[in-house]
Amino acid sequence: MKKLSVAQARLPESVDQEILLQGWIRTRRDSKGGFSFLELNDGSSLGNIQIVAPGTLPNYESDIKRLTAGCSVSVEGLVKASPGKGQATEVEARSVTVHGWADPDAFPIQKKGASFEFLRTVAHLRPRTNTFGAMARVRNCVCRSIHDFFQEEGFLYVHTPIITASDCEGAGAMFKVTTLNLRNPPLPEEGPDKPGWDVDFSKDFFQRPAYLTVSGQLEGETYACGLGKCYTFGPTFRAENSNTARHLAEFWMVEPEAAFFELIDNMDLAERFLKRIFRDVLARCPEDMEFFRERIDKTVIDTLEHVLESNFIRLPYTDAVEILKASGRQFEFPVEWGHDLQAEHERYLTEEHFKSPVILFDYPRAIKPFYMRLNDDGCTVRAMDVLVPKVGEIIGGSQREERLDVLEMRMKEQNLSPESYWWYLDLRRFGTVPHSGFGLGVERVLLFITGMANIRDVIPYPRTPGSAEF
Repeated sequence: MKKLSVAQARLPESVDQEILLQGWIRTRRDSKGGFSFLELNDGSSLGNIQIVAPGTLPNYESDIKRLTAGCSVSVEGLVKASPGKGQATEVEARSVTVHGWADPDAFPIQKKGASFEFLRTVAHLRPRTNTFGAMARVRNCVCRSIHDFFQEEGFLYVHTPIITASDCEGAGAMFKVTTLNLRNPPLPEEGPDKPGWDVDFSKDFFQRPAYLTVSGQLEGETYACGLGKCYTFGPTFRAENSNTARHLAEFWMVEPEAAFFELIDNMDLAERFLKRIFRDVLARCPEDMEFFRERIDKTVIDTLEHVLESNFIRLPYTDAVEILKASGRQFEFPVEWGHDLQAEHERYLTEEHFKSPVILFDYPRAIKPFYMRLNDDGCTVRAMDVLVPKVGEIIGGSQREERLDVLEMRMKEQNLSPESYWWYLDLRRFGTVPHSGFGLGVERVLLFITGMANIRDVIPYPRTPGSAEF
């Protein structure tokens, strides 16, 4: 007897095989003819498989007729072609073994129509719902595509540290890592103090302030500047007190970095990268994507197909500002050169003006981090943002500043101590090269792919202000 997944057993080529299936009951329906129909799912596909359990089974009355949503079972039986519509196969059960019961009065997700907000309160059980099962499979596909793409492009996968002493963005919204007694922390002794030390961190585990990383970029640059091309893919953290549908305190980022890459190379890579992810999702998850189209957003598949057929528009930030000002649109946030564009501005460009993804570049230096290469005009840097319909910015990146003197000047301009980044500056002292990279937030791209409205519903366990339950 062969053990199959539900996804395998649903295929026509499984007919006439004696198989073992294991999973969870979705529904049970009893027939007057003395048998029951069980809908079984094991997470391998959106669709269930129908189990026909005859009343002649020895545990039919004691077990099978008591099965409810959430019960776990093993089923041995014969796969048959199904006479019913919408399913190629069904299984005639030879035996049904119950592993775990689920009290129908207590099981919190057996009823249809539970809100996403409620399901966040039972995040340990929501993978058993159609929406979050589909989300898990699409997320898995996206992560697989990320690795496939960069491996095929010759990038080396590098694990950059989660604990760091460096602030990549200079924003200060970082989680501090410490073993000090917070009720009675050691205070600095008399004498020269370390800049910004309000306690004596020399007595802490790392003997200096340490944080959860906001980005693996800076460490990624060190490998790119020695090995050519690399990418990092892991969790990143922002301690921003933002309770919005677009922010998480813990999220996953993929960050490629490549030596001898100019900004145009970076743009080309980003466009190829996104199209590869979208193409793979449509090819590998058709059933799940059809579910999102039917239940969440009727345009998701059309939108992905449109992106695949589009050439991304390349547009300087300054030109984008002029287009927005000339649009006649009354935006909630006024458009001014030197200010960050808001989601409403980005969506206007992608959804209405160009009707295609847009890569904005050459942003004002004052609104971008120190590591972005300064242009010859002295006013802008070689930054780039990839904008897509519905979401806005989905990728942010830049050509990095490879000139030592300019980089030191930019650090001081943003009140950063060059001494704290001595190792980063060494890359410019010893064989400096032009190099570029970008970051893609996995949860942001999942919002775009699936049409889900809240970022808390595209990650298994959302970490947000006041929420770290699971």
